[in-house]
Amino acid sequence: MSNLVIANGRLNIDGQSATPTVVNGLLPGPVLRFREGETATIRVTNQLDETSSIHWHGLLVPPDMDGVPGVSFPGIRPGETFTYRYKLRQNGTYWYHSHSGNQEQAGLYGPFIIDPATRDPFAYESECVVMLSDWTFEDPARVLAKMKKFGSYYNFNRRTMADVFRDASRNGWRATIADRMEWAKMRMDPTDIADVTGSTYTYLLNGQAANQNWTALFKPGERIRMRFINAGAMTHFDVRIPDLEMTLVQADGQNVEPVAVEEFRIAPAESYDVIVQPRGAEAYTIFAEAMDRSGYAAGTLALRSGLRAPMPERRVRPLRTMADMGMSGDAMGAMSMPASGGKPTMDAMPGMAMPSDAAPMQPKMDAMPDMAMPADTAPTQPKMDAMPGMTMPADAAPAKATSKQAEPHGPDRHGPGNSTIAEMPASRVNEPGTGLGDAGRRVLVYSDLRRLSTGGREGVPEREIELHLTGNMDRQIWGFDGKKYSEAEEPIPFDYRERLRVTLVNDTMMDHPMHLHGMWMVLENGAGAKRPLKHTINVKAGERLSFDVEPDELGKWAFHCHLLFHMELGMLRVVSVVDPKAKGRT
Repeated sequence: MSNLVIANGRLNIDGQSATPTVVNGLLPGPVLRFREGETATIRVTNQLDETSSIHWHGLLVPPDMDGVPGVSFPGIRPGETFTYRYKLRQNGTYWYHSHSGNQEQAGLYGPFIIDPATRDPFAYESECVVMLSDWTFEDPARVLAKMKKFGSYYNFNRRTMADVFRDASRNGWRATIADRMEWAKMRMDPTDIADVTGSTYTYLLNGQAANQNWTALFKPGERIRMRFINAGAMTHFDVRIPDLEMTLVQADGQNVEPVAVEEFRIAPAESYDVIVQPRGAEAYTIFAEAMDRSGYAAGTLALRSGLRAPMPERRVRPLRTMADMGMSGDAMGAMSMPASGGKPTMDAMPGMAMPSDAAPMQPKMDAMPDMAMPADTAPTQPKMDAMPGMTMPADAAPAKATSKQAEPHGPDRHGPGNSTIAEMPASRVNEPGTGLGDAGRRVLVYSDLRRLSTGGREGVPEREIELHLTGNMDRQIWGFDGKKYSEAEEPIPFDYRERLRVTLVNDTMMDHPMHLHGMWMVLENGAGAKRPLKHTINVKAGERLSFDVEPDELGKWAFHCHLLFHMELGMLRVVSVVDPKAKGRT
Protein backbone atom coordinates (compact mmCIF):
# COMPACT_ATOMS: atom_id res chain seq x y z
CA MET A 1 0.00 0.00 0.00
CA SER A 2 1.15 3.53 -0.80
CA ASN A 3 0.15 6.60 1.18
CA LEU A 4 0.02 10.01 -0.47
CA VAL A 5 -0.69 13.32 1.24
CA ILE A 6 -1.73 16.35 -0.82
CA ALA A 7 -0.83 19.64 0.84
CA ASN A 8 0.59 23.10 0.31
CA GLY A 9 4.38 23.13 0.58
CA ARG A 10 7.22 25.61 0.63
CA LEU A 11 10.15 24.94 -1.69
CA ASN A 12 13.02 26.76 -3.35
CA ILE A 13 12.42 27.05 -7.09
CA ASP A 14 15.04 28.86 -9.15
CA GLY A 15 16.34 30.65 -6.07
CA GLN A 16 12.94 31.92 -4.96
CA SER A 17 10.65 30.75 -2.20
CA ALA A 18 7.55 29.12 -3.67
CA THR A 19 4.39 27.53 -2.29
CA PRO A 20 3.46 24.71 -4.67
CA THR A 21 0.81 22.08 -4.15
CA VAL A 22 2.88 18.99 -3.36
CA VAL A 23 2.52 15.28 -2.72
CA ASN A 24 4.34 14.02 0.40
CA GLY A 25 6.22 17.33 0.44
CA LEU A 26 7.83 16.72 -2.96
CA LEU A 27 7.80 18.39 -6.37
CA PRO A 28 7.35 16.30 -8.45
CA GLY A 29 5.57 13.86 -6.17
CA PRO A 30 7.19 10.55 -5.22
CA VAL A 31 7.76 7.88 -7.86
CA LEU A 32 5.09 5.19 -7.49
CA ARG A 33 6.39 1.82 -8.64
CA PHE A 34 4.47 -1.43 -9.08
CA ARG A 35 4.61 -4.62 -11.13
CA GLU A 36 2.20 -5.59 -13.88
CA GLY A 37 -0.54 -7.87 -12.54
CA GLU A 38 -0.40 -6.46 -9.00
CA THR A 39 -3.33 -4.73 -7.34
CA ALA A 40 -2.36 -1.16 -6.53
CA THR A 41 -3.77 0.20 -3.28
CA ILE A 42 -3.12 3.91 -2.81
CA ARG A 43 -4.50 5.97 0.07
CA VAL A 44 -4.72 9.67 -0.76
CA THR A 45 -5.30 12.23 2.00
CA ASN A 46 -6.28 15.79 1.12
CA GLN A 47 -4.89 18.46 3.44
CA LEU A 48 -5.85 21.37 1.18
CA ASP A 49 -8.77 23.66 1.93
CA GLU A 50 -10.45 22.68 -1.35
CA THR A 51 -11.53 19.47 -3.05
CA SER A 52 -8.71 17.57 -4.72
CA SER A 53 -8.18 14.41 -6.78
CA ILE A 54 -5.58 12.25 -8.46
CA HIS A 55 -5.98 10.89 -11.98
CA TRP A 56 -3.76 7.98 -13.05
CA HIS A 57 -2.80 9.18 -16.48
CA GLY A 58 -2.80 6.45 -19.14
CA LEU A 59 -3.76 3.65 -16.76
CA LEU A 60 -6.67 1.35 -17.59
CA VAL A 61 -8.76 1.48 -14.42
CA PRO A 62 -12.48 1.25 -13.53
CA PRO A 63 -14.35 4.57 -13.93
CA ASP A 64 -14.72 5.16 -10.17
CA MET A 65 -10.93 4.85 -9.81
CA ASP A 66 -10.10 7.25 -12.67
CA GLY A 67 -10.11 10.32 -10.45
CA VAL A 68 -12.11 12.92 -12.40
CA PRO A 69 -14.47 14.89 -10.13
CA GLY A 70 -17.90 15.40 -11.64
CA VAL A 71 -17.44 12.60 -14.16
CA SER A 72 -16.57 9.41 -12.31
CA PHE A 73 -16.27 10.26 -8.61
CA PRO A 74 -17.04 13.20 -6.29
CA GLY A 75 -13.46 14.19 -5.53
CA ILE A 76 -11.61 14.15 -2.21
CA ARG A 77 -12.94 16.80 0.16
CA PRO A 78 -10.65 18.68 2.57
CA GLY A 79 -9.47 16.48 5.40
CA GLU A 80 -10.73 13.27 3.80
CA THR A 81 -8.88 10.17 2.64
CA PHE A 82 -9.85 8.25 -0.48
CA THR A 83 -8.46 4.79 -1.25
CA TYR A 84 -7.79 3.96 -4.88
CA ARG A 85 -7.64 0.24 -5.62
CA TYR A 86 -7.25 -1.33 -9.06
CA LYS A 87 -5.42 -4.14 -10.84
CA LEU A 88 -2.53 -3.15 -13.10
CA ARG A 89 -3.19 -4.51 -16.59
CA GLN A 90 -0.21 -2.92 -18.35
CA ASN A 91 3.40 -1.91 -17.89
CA GLY A 92 5.53 1.08 -18.81
CA THR A 93 6.05 4.75 -17.96
CA TYR A 94 3.00 6.72 -16.80
CA TRP A 95 2.23 9.52 -14.37
CA TYR A 96 -0.39 10.91 -12.02
CA HIS A 97 -1.77 14.41 -11.51
CA SER A 98 -4.68 16.32 -10.06
CA HIS A 99 -7.86 16.71 -12.10
CA SER A 100 -9.19 19.51 -9.87
CA GLY A 101 -9.02 23.17 -10.87
CA ASN A 102 -5.50 24.46 -11.41
CA GLN A 103 -3.77 22.11 -8.94
CA GLU A 104 -1.80 20.39 -11.68
CA GLN A 105 -0.30 23.77 -12.69
CA ALA A 106 0.50 24.38 -9.03
CA GLY A 107 2.64 21.23 -8.80
CA LEU A 108 0.42 18.24 -8.08
CA TYR A 109 1.95 15.56 -10.32
CA GLY A 110 4.39 12.67 -10.16
CA PRO A 111 5.73 9.59 -12.05
CA PHE A 112 4.03 6.18 -12.07
CA ILE A 113 6.21 3.25 -13.22
CA ILE A 114 4.90 -0.26 -13.85
CA ASP A 115 7.51 -2.97 -14.36
CA PRO A 116 6.60 -5.77 -16.80
CA ALA A 117 5.54 -9.17 -15.53
CA THR A 118 8.30 -10.77 -17.63
CA ARG A 119 11.26 -8.88 -19.13
CA ASP A 120 11.56 -5.73 -21.18
CA PRO A 121 12.28 -6.40 -24.87
CA PHE A 122 15.28 -4.06 -24.76
CA ALA A 123 18.41 -4.04 -22.59
CA TYR A 124 19.70 -1.33 -20.26
CA GLU A 125 21.83 -1.17 -17.13
CA SER A 126 20.40 1.86 -15.33
CA GLU A 127 17.47 4.24 -15.61
CA CYS A 128 16.22 7.65 -14.60
CA VAL A 129 12.94 9.56 -14.77
CA VAL A 130 13.02 12.98 -16.44
CA MET A 131 9.82 14.87 -15.63
CA LEU A 132 9.43 18.17 -17.45
CA SER A 133 7.05 20.88 -16.27
CA ASP A 134 6.28 24.58 -16.22
CA TRP A 135 6.04 26.63 -13.05
CA THR A 136 4.65 30.13 -12.51
CA PHE A 137 5.15 32.25 -9.41
CA GLU A 138 1.78 33.82 -10.23
CA ASP A 139 -1.46 32.37 -8.94
CA PRO A 140 -2.62 30.06 -11.79
CA ALA A 141 -6.12 31.53 -11.46
CA ARG A 142 -4.60 34.96 -12.10
CA VAL A 143 -2.84 33.64 -15.19
CA LEU A 144 -6.14 32.32 -16.48
CA ALA A 145 -7.90 35.61 -15.77
CA LYS A 146 -5.27 37.57 -17.72
CA MET A 147 -5.65 35.24 -20.70
CA LYS A 148 -9.42 35.71 -20.65
CA LYS A 149 -9.04 39.48 -20.76
CA PHE A 150 -6.36 39.48 -23.45
CA GLY A 151 -5.59 36.23 -25.25
CA SER A 152 -2.02 37.22 -26.18
CA TYR A 153 -1.15 38.62 -22.76
CA TYR A 154 1.96 36.44 -22.37
CA ASN A 155 3.15 36.68 -25.98
CA PHE A 156 6.12 39.05 -26.00
CA ASN A 157 7.42 37.65 -29.29
CA ARG A 158 5.02 39.47 -31.60
CA ARG A 159 6.38 40.85 -34.85
CA THR A 160 7.68 44.39 -35.11
CA MET A 161 8.22 46.89 -37.93
CA ALA A 162 11.73 45.49 -38.30
CA ASP A 163 10.15 42.15 -39.23
CA VAL A 164 7.95 43.89 -41.81
CA PHE A 165 10.98 45.39 -43.57
CA ARG A 166 12.87 42.10 -43.35
CA ASP A 167 9.98 40.15 -44.91
CA ALA A 168 9.48 42.79 -47.60
CA SER A 169 13.12 42.58 -48.66
CA ARG A 170 12.75 38.81 -49.02
CA ASN A 171 9.21 38.41 -50.40
CA GLY A 172 8.28 41.84 -51.75
CA TRP A 173 6.00 44.52 -50.32
CA ARG A 174 2.82 43.28 -51.97
CA ALA A 175 3.16 39.76 -50.59
CA THR A 176 4.20 41.03 -47.16
CA ILE A 177 1.27 43.44 -46.80
CA ALA A 178 -1.18 40.82 -48.08
CA ASP A 179 0.12 38.35 -45.50
CA ARG A 180 -0.17 40.87 -42.66
CA MET A 181 -3.73 41.73 -43.69
CA GLU A 182 -4.78 38.10 -43.74
CA TRP A 183 -3.49 37.55 -40.20
CA ALA A 184 -5.16 40.78 -39.05
CA LYS A 185 -8.51 39.71 -40.48
CA MET A 186 -8.32 36.46 -38.52
CA ARG A 187 -7.38 38.40 -35.37
CA MET A 188 -4.40 36.13 -34.96
CA ASP A 189 -0.65 36.43 -34.93
CA PRO A 190 1.82 33.92 -36.44
CA THR A 191 3.88 34.18 -33.24
CA ASP A 192 1.00 32.69 -31.21
CA ILE A 193 2.73 29.35 -30.66
CA ALA A 194 1.89 29.04 -26.97
CA ASP A 195 -0.74 30.75 -24.82
CA VAL A 196 1.52 30.92 -21.77
CA THR A 197 5.23 31.53 -22.24
CA GLY A 198 8.57 32.00 -20.52
CA SER A 199 7.48 35.52 -19.62
CA THR A 200 5.81 33.96 -16.57
CA TYR A 201 7.01 30.35 -16.71
CA THR A 202 10.13 28.86 -15.19
CA TYR A 203 10.70 25.56 -16.95
CA LEU A 204 11.62 22.68 -14.65
CA LEU A 205 13.32 19.31 -15.00
CA ASN A 206 12.46 17.09 -12.03
CA GLY A 207 11.39 20.19 -10.12
CA GLN A 208 14.61 22.14 -10.73
CA ALA A 209 15.34 25.10 -12.98
CA ALA A 210 18.18 24.90 -15.50
CA ASN A 211 20.65 26.78 -13.30
CA GLN A 212 20.05 24.29 -10.47
CA ASN A 213 21.61 21.60 -12.68
CA TRP A 214 19.72 18.42 -11.84
CA THR A 215 22.20 15.61 -12.56
CA ALA A 216 21.98 11.88 -13.27
CA LEU A 217 25.22 9.94 -12.94
CA PHE A 218 26.37 7.26 -15.39
CA LYS A 219 29.19 4.81 -15.87
CA PRO A 220 31.15 4.87 -19.15
CA GLY A 221 29.53 2.71 -21.81
CA GLU A 222 26.45 1.74 -19.82
CA ARG A 223 23.02 1.87 -21.40
CA ILE A 224 20.63 4.22 -19.63
CA ARG A 225 16.86 4.14 -19.96
CA MET A 226 15.55 7.69 -19.69
CA ARG A 227 11.83 7.92 -18.98
CA PHE A 228 10.72 11.35 -20.27
CA ILE A 229 7.32 12.60 -19.04
CA ASN A 230 5.85 15.97 -19.93
CA ALA A 231 3.90 17.20 -16.91
CA GLY A 232 3.77 20.73 -18.29
CA ALA A 233 0.39 22.39 -17.94
CA MET A 234 0.73 24.39 -21.17
CA THR A 235 4.13 23.63 -22.71
CA HIS A 236 5.37 21.44 -25.56
CA PHE A 237 9.08 20.68 -25.18
CA ASP A 238 11.66 19.89 -27.87
CA VAL A 239 14.14 17.47 -26.29
CA ARG A 240 17.70 16.69 -27.33
CA ILE A 241 20.98 15.61 -25.75
CA PRO A 242 23.70 17.14 -27.95
CA ASP A 243 26.32 14.64 -29.15
CA LEU A 244 24.31 11.72 -27.83
CA GLU A 245 21.96 9.67 -30.02
CA MET A 246 18.74 8.46 -28.46
CA THR A 247 16.97 5.21 -29.32
CA LEU A 248 13.26 5.56 -28.65
CA VAL A 249 11.77 2.29 -27.36
CA GLN A 250 8.49 3.27 -25.76
CA ALA A 251 5.74 5.83 -26.41
CA ASP A 252 3.03 6.52 -23.82
CA GLY A 253 4.05 3.41 -21.91
CA GLN A 254 3.78 1.09 -24.92
CA ASN A 255 6.75 -0.66 -26.52
CA VAL A 256 7.55 0.40 -30.09
CA GLU A 257 10.07 -0.71 -32.65
CA PRO A 258 13.34 1.08 -31.80
CA VAL A 259 13.80 4.43 -33.56
CA ALA A 260 17.13 6.29 -33.59
CA VAL A 261 16.50 10.02 -33.12
CA GLU A 262 18.45 13.12 -32.17
CA GLU A 263 15.45 15.17 -31.07
CA PHE A 264 11.77 14.74 -30.29
CA ARG A 265 8.85 16.98 -29.45
CA ILE A 266 6.90 15.85 -26.41
CA ALA A 267 3.44 17.31 -25.90
CA PRO A 268 1.89 17.83 -22.47
CA ALA A 269 0.90 14.45 -20.96
CA GLU A 270 2.95 12.34 -23.39
CA SER A 271 5.82 10.08 -22.33
CA TYR A 272 8.76 8.75 -24.33
CA ASP A 273 11.35 6.25 -23.14
CA VAL A 274 14.76 6.36 -24.80
CA ILE A 275 17.99 4.39 -24.42
CA VAL A 276 21.28 6.31 -24.48
CA GLN A 277 24.84 5.07 -24.17
CA PRO A 278 27.27 7.85 -23.20
CA ARG A 279 30.82 7.40 -24.49
CA GLY A 280 33.82 9.66 -24.49
CA ALA A 281 32.54 12.84 -22.86
CA GLU A 282 32.29 13.32 -19.11
CA ALA A 283 29.01 15.22 -19.22
CA TYR A 284 26.05 15.75 -21.55
CA THR A 285 23.31 18.38 -21.39
CA ILE A 286 19.68 17.26 -21.31
CA PHE A 287 18.03 20.16 -23.11
CA ALA A 288 14.26 20.66 -23.31
CA GLU A 289 13.37 23.86 -25.15
CA ALA A 290 9.85 25.27 -25.07
CA MET A 291 8.19 25.06 -28.50
CA ASP A 292 7.87 28.85 -28.70
CA ARG A 293 11.59 29.24 -27.74
CA SER A 294 10.74 31.48 -24.77
CA GLY A 295 12.75 29.35 -22.35
CA TYR A 296 14.04 25.89 -21.54
CA ALA A 297 14.54 23.24 -18.91
CA ALA A 298 17.91 21.54 -18.64
CA GLY A 299 19.83 18.98 -16.64
CA THR A 300 23.00 16.93 -16.94
CA LEU A 301 24.16 13.36 -17.51
CA ALA A 302 27.61 13.15 -15.92
CA LEU A 303 30.31 10.81 -14.68
CA ARG A 304 30.30 12.60 -11.31
CA SER A 305 28.47 15.36 -9.52
CA GLY A 306 29.32 18.99 -10.23
CA LEU A 307 30.02 18.59 -13.94
CA ARG A 308 28.20 20.51 -16.67
CA ALA A 309 28.31 20.35 -20.44
CA PRO A 310 27.92 23.40 -22.70
CA MET A 311 24.39 24.70 -23.16
CA PRO A 312 23.18 24.40 -26.79
CA GLU A 313 22.67 27.55 -28.82
CA ARG A 314 19.11 28.87 -28.58
CA ARG A 315 16.96 28.78 -31.70
CA VAL A 316 14.99 31.69 -33.11
CA ARG A 317 11.27 31.85 -32.51
CA PRO A 318 9.15 29.86 -34.97
CA LEU A 319 6.26 31.39 -36.91
CA ARG A 320 2.95 29.87 -37.86
CA THR A 321 2.09 30.10 -41.54
CA MET A 322 -1.06 29.92 -43.61
CA ALA A 323 -0.18 26.23 -44.05
CA ASP A 324 -0.76 25.87 -40.31
CA MET A 325 -4.29 27.14 -40.86
CA GLY A 326 -5.13 24.16 -43.07
CA MET A 327 -3.96 25.82 -46.31
CA SER A 328 -1.42 23.08 -47.02
CA GLY A 329 0.46 22.61 -50.26
CA ASP A 330 -1.11 19.19 -50.87
CA ALA A 331 -4.55 20.60 -50.31
CA MET A 332 -4.31 23.83 -52.26
CA GLY A 333 -2.23 22.87 -55.23
CA ALA A 334 1.25 23.42 -53.83
CA MET A 335 1.09 26.62 -51.87
CA SER A 336 4.80 27.24 -51.79
CA MET A 337 6.83 28.12 -48.74
CA PRO A 338 10.16 29.91 -49.13
CA ALA A 339 13.08 27.69 -48.22
CA SER A 340 14.18 30.31 -45.73
CA GLY A 341 11.03 29.82 -43.71
CA GLY A 342 9.35 33.07 -44.78
CA LYS A 343 5.63 33.60 -45.21
CA PRO A 344 3.71 32.14 -48.16
CA THR A 345 2.80 34.69 -50.78
CA MET A 346 -0.67 35.07 -52.19
CA ASP A 347 0.57 34.80 -55.78
CA ALA A 348 2.55 31.65 -54.99
CA MET A 349 -0.58 29.49 -55.20
CA PRO A 350 -1.01 27.81 -58.58
CA GLY A 351 -4.41 28.36 -60.09
CA MET A 352 -5.12 31.33 -57.84
CA ALA A 353 -3.72 34.26 -59.75
CA MET A 354 -4.51 37.75 -58.54
CA PRO A 355 -4.59 40.79 -60.84
CA SER A 356 -1.99 43.38 -60.02
CA ASP A 357 -4.59 45.77 -58.59
CA ALA A 358 -6.50 43.12 -56.66
CA ALA A 359 -7.10 43.47 -52.96
CA PRO A 360 -6.34 40.55 -50.66
CA MET A 361 -9.10 37.97 -50.35
CA GLN A 362 -11.80 38.93 -47.88
CA PRO A 363 -12.45 36.67 -44.89
CA LYS A 364 -15.78 35.00 -44.31
CA MET A 365 -17.87 37.31 -42.12
CA ASP A 366 -19.19 34.50 -39.94
CA ALA A 367 -15.64 33.46 -39.08
CA MET A 368 -14.77 36.81 -37.49
CA PRO A 369 -15.65 37.51 -33.85
CA ASP A 370 -17.53 40.69 -32.92
CA MET A 371 -18.83 41.26 -36.47
CA ALA A 372 -22.61 40.86 -36.50
CA MET A 373 -24.48 39.42 -39.47
CA PRO A 374 -28.15 39.95 -40.33
CA ALA A 375 -30.36 37.45 -38.56
CA ASP A 376 -31.52 35.92 -41.83
CA THR A 377 -27.99 35.43 -43.12
CA ALA A 378 -26.79 31.86 -42.77
CA PRO A 379 -23.11 30.89 -42.89
CA THR A 380 -22.21 29.75 -46.37
CA GLN A 381 -20.71 26.42 -47.29
CA PRO A 382 -17.13 26.95 -48.55
CA LYS A 383 -17.26 25.88 -52.20
CA MET A 384 -14.32 24.49 -54.05
CA ASP A 385 -15.49 25.98 -57.35
CA ALA A 386 -15.30 29.44 -55.81
CA MET A 387 -11.54 29.12 -56.01
CA PRO A 388 -10.08 29.77 -59.49
CA GLY A 389 -8.40 26.74 -60.95
CA MET A 390 -10.05 24.27 -58.58
CA THR A 391 -13.46 22.86 -59.54
CA MET A 392 -15.63 20.21 -58.01
CA PRO A 393 -18.92 18.71 -59.26
CA ALA A 394 -21.88 20.24 -57.47
CA ASP A 395 -23.04 16.90 -56.09
CA ALA A 396 -19.61 15.61 -55.20
CA ALA A 397 -18.96 14.63 -51.62
CA PRO A 398 -15.54 15.19 -50.06
CA ALA A 399 -13.28 12.19 -50.41
CA LYS A 400 -12.31 10.26 -47.33
CA ALA A 401 -9.09 11.62 -45.92
CA THR A 402 -6.07 9.40 -45.68
CA SER A 403 -2.69 10.04 -44.13
CA LYS A 404 -1.57 11.61 -47.42
CA GLN A 405 -4.48 13.74 -48.61
CA ALA A 406 -6.46 16.74 -47.49
CA GLU A 407 -10.21 17.01 -47.28
CA PRO A 408 -12.40 20.07 -47.75
CA HIS A 409 -13.96 21.47 -44.61
CA GLY A 410 -17.60 20.62 -44.00
CA PRO A 411 -20.46 23.12 -43.94
CA ASP A 412 -20.58 23.76 -40.17
CA ARG A 413 -18.45 26.77 -39.28
CA HIS A 414 -19.24 26.23 -35.57
CA GLY A 415 -20.50 29.70 -34.65
CA PRO A 416 -18.95 32.27 -32.29
CA GLY A 417 -17.03 29.60 -30.37
CA ASN A 418 -14.68 29.28 -33.33
CA SER A 419 -12.90 32.19 -34.99
CA THR A 420 -11.36 30.30 -37.94
CA ILE A 421 -11.67 27.08 -39.87
CA ALA A 422 -9.09 24.89 -41.56
CA GLU A 423 -10.47 24.97 -45.11
CA MET A 424 -8.34 22.01 -46.26
CA PRO A 425 -7.07 20.10 -43.19
CA ALA A 426 -4.66 17.23 -43.84
CA SER A 427 -2.76 14.63 -41.87
CA ARG A 428 0.60 15.88 -40.58
CA VAL A 429 1.86 12.66 -38.97
CA ASN A 430 4.96 12.89 -41.19
CA GLU A 431 5.84 16.37 -39.90
CA PRO A 432 7.81 17.11 -36.71
CA GLY A 433 5.85 20.33 -36.07
CA THR A 434 6.25 24.08 -36.30
CA GLY A 435 9.81 25.28 -35.75
CA LEU A 436 11.33 21.80 -35.74
CA GLY A 437 13.19 19.66 -38.26
CA ASP A 438 15.19 22.29 -40.15
CA ALA A 439 18.50 21.91 -38.28
CA GLY A 440 19.68 18.70 -39.98
CA ARG A 441 18.93 16.53 -36.96
CA ARG A 442 16.91 13.29 -37.08
CA VAL A 443 13.62 14.32 -35.48
CA LEU A 444 10.88 11.94 -34.36
CA VAL A 445 7.56 12.11 -36.21
CA TYR A 446 4.38 10.17 -35.44
CA SER A 447 4.73 8.03 -38.58
CA ASP A 448 7.95 6.60 -37.03
CA LEU A 449 5.96 4.92 -34.26
CA ARG A 450 5.26 1.24 -34.88
CA ARG A 451 3.86 -1.10 -32.26
CA LEU A 452 6.42 -3.73 -31.27
CA SER A 453 3.81 -6.48 -31.06
CA THR A 454 1.76 -7.63 -34.05
CA GLY A 455 -1.54 -7.79 -32.21
CA GLY A 456 -3.08 -4.80 -33.92
CA ARG A 457 -6.21 -4.94 -36.08
CA GLU A 458 -6.75 -3.53 -39.53
CA GLY A 459 -9.88 -3.06 -41.59
CA VAL A 460 -12.82 -0.70 -41.68
CA PRO A 461 -14.28 0.32 -38.29
CA GLU A 462 -17.98 -0.28 -37.67
CA ARG A 463 -18.68 3.42 -37.19
CA GLU A 464 -16.95 6.77 -37.62
CA ILE A 465 -17.51 10.13 -35.94
CA GLU A 466 -15.88 13.46 -36.68
CA LEU A 467 -15.12 16.08 -34.04
CA HIS A 468 -13.72 19.54 -34.66
CA LEU A 469 -11.29 21.14 -32.21
CA THR A 470 -12.38 24.74 -32.13
CA GLY A 471 -11.41 27.96 -30.44
CA ASN A 472 -11.63 31.71 -30.33
CA MET A 473 -8.20 32.90 -29.22
CA ASP A 474 -9.32 36.50 -28.90
CA ARG A 475 -11.89 35.47 -26.29
CA GLN A 476 -10.05 32.37 -25.04
CA ILE A 477 -12.98 30.06 -25.76
CA TRP A 478 -12.05 26.45 -26.49
CA GLY A 479 -14.23 23.45 -27.25
CA PHE A 480 -15.48 20.77 -29.60
CA ASP A 481 -17.57 21.74 -32.64
CA GLY A 482 -17.76 25.33 -31.41
CA LYS A 483 -19.20 24.43 -28.00
CA LYS A 484 -17.62 24.65 -24.58
CA TYR A 485 -18.06 21.80 -22.11
CA SER A 486 -20.84 23.71 -20.35
CA GLU A 487 -22.74 23.98 -23.65
CA ALA A 488 -22.54 20.31 -24.64
CA GLU A 489 -25.97 18.70 -24.40
CA GLU A 490 -25.10 15.02 -23.99
CA PRO A 491 -22.06 12.78 -23.58
CA ILE A 492 -20.52 11.39 -26.77
CA PRO A 493 -21.90 7.82 -27.08
CA PHE A 494 -19.48 4.93 -27.55
CA ASP A 495 -20.82 1.36 -27.72
CA TYR A 496 -19.21 -1.27 -25.54
CA ARG A 497 -16.67 -3.28 -27.55
CA GLU A 498 -17.58 -1.60 -30.83
CA ARG A 499 -14.82 -0.75 -33.27
CA LEU A 500 -15.04 3.00 -33.69
CA ARG A 501 -13.02 5.50 -35.69
CA VAL A 502 -12.74 9.05 -34.35
CA THR A 503 -11.52 11.75 -36.72
CA LEU A 504 -10.33 15.01 -35.23
CA VAL A 505 -10.12 18.20 -37.30
CA ASN A 506 -8.12 21.00 -35.72
CA ASP A 507 -9.69 24.27 -36.86
CA THR A 508 -7.36 26.33 -34.68
CA MET A 509 -3.78 27.51 -35.05
CA MET A 510 -2.73 25.87 -31.78
CA ASP A 511 -1.51 22.30 -31.22
CA HIS A 512 -3.86 20.33 -28.96
CA PRO A 513 -2.66 17.23 -27.06
CA MET A 514 -5.88 15.21 -26.82
CA HIS A 515 -6.25 12.69 -24.00
CA LEU A 516 -8.98 10.04 -23.86
CA HIS A 517 -9.47 8.38 -20.48
CA GLY A 518 -10.23 4.71 -19.99
CA MET A 519 -9.11 3.24 -23.32
CA TRP A 520 -6.27 3.23 -25.83
CA MET A 521 -6.36 5.30 -28.98
CA VAL A 522 -4.91 3.44 -31.98
CA LEU A 523 -3.23 6.20 -33.96
CA GLU A 524 -3.78 6.10 -37.72
CA ASN A 525 -0.23 6.77 -38.91
CA GLY A 526 0.06 4.39 -41.87
CA ALA A 527 1.61 1.50 -39.91
CA GLY A 528 -1.29 -0.92 -40.50
CA ALA A 529 -1.41 -3.70 -37.90
CA LYS A 530 1.51 -2.02 -36.13
CA ARG A 531 -0.24 1.28 -35.54
CA PRO A 532 0.82 2.53 -32.10
CA LEU A 533 -1.34 2.73 -28.99
CA LYS A 534 -1.47 6.22 -27.48
CA HIS A 535 -3.19 7.72 -24.46
CA THR A 536 -2.41 11.26 -25.65
CA ILE A 537 -2.28 12.38 -29.29
CA ASN A 538 -0.96 15.79 -30.27
CA VAL A 539 -3.12 17.25 -33.06
CA LYS A 540 -1.16 19.90 -34.93
CA ALA A 541 -2.64 23.17 -36.12
CA GLY A 542 -4.78 22.70 -39.22
CA GLU A 543 -4.49 18.91 -39.02
CA ARG A 544 -6.99 16.15 -39.76
CA LEU A 545 -6.11 13.02 -37.78
CA SER A 546 -7.86 9.75 -36.97
CA PHE A 547 -7.64 7.07 -34.32
CA ASP A 548 -9.56 3.87 -33.58
CA VAL A 549 -10.91 2.74 -30.23
CA GLU A 550 -12.52 -0.44 -28.91
CA PRO A 551 -14.08 0.49 -25.54
CA ASP A 552 -13.94 -2.41 -23.10
CA GLU A 553 -14.96 -0.66 -19.86
CA LEU A 554 -18.49 0.62 -19.29
CA GLY A 555 -18.96 4.05 -17.77
CA LYS A 556 -18.26 7.72 -18.33
CA TRP A 557 -14.84 8.97 -19.34
CA ALA A 558 -13.26 12.38 -19.91
CA PHE A 559 -11.92 13.36 -23.33
CA HIS A 560 -10.05 16.64 -23.36
CA CYS A 561 -7.17 18.79 -24.47
CA HIS A 562 -4.27 18.39 -22.03
CA LEU A 563 -3.35 22.05 -22.24
CA LEU A 564 -4.74 22.68 -18.76
CA PHE A 565 -6.22 26.12 -19.42
CA HIS A 566 -7.79 24.96 -22.70
CA MET A 567 -9.54 22.21 -20.75
CA GLU A 568 -10.59 24.68 -18.06
CA LEU A 569 -11.95 27.01 -20.74
CA GLY A 570 -14.09 24.37 -22.39
CA MET A 571 -12.16 21.83 -24.50
CA LEU A 572 -13.52 18.82 -22.62
CA ARG A 573 -16.30 16.35 -23.37
CA VAL A 574 -17.58 13.27 -21.60
CA VAL A 575 -17.63 9.94 -23.44
CA SER A 576 -20.28 7.47 -22.29
CA VAL A 577 -19.55 3.79 -22.95
CA VAL A 578 -22.81 1.84 -22.89
CA ASP A 579 -23.86 -1.70 -23.73
CA PRO A 580 -26.27 -1.38 -26.69
CA LYS A 581 -27.69 -4.84 -26.00
CA ALA A 582 -28.67 -3.89 -22.46
CA LYS A 583 -29.73 -0.24 -22.63
CA GLY A 584 -29.32 1.04 -26.14
CA ARG A 585 -27.32 4.11 -27.03
CA THR A 586 -27.93 7.14 -24.82
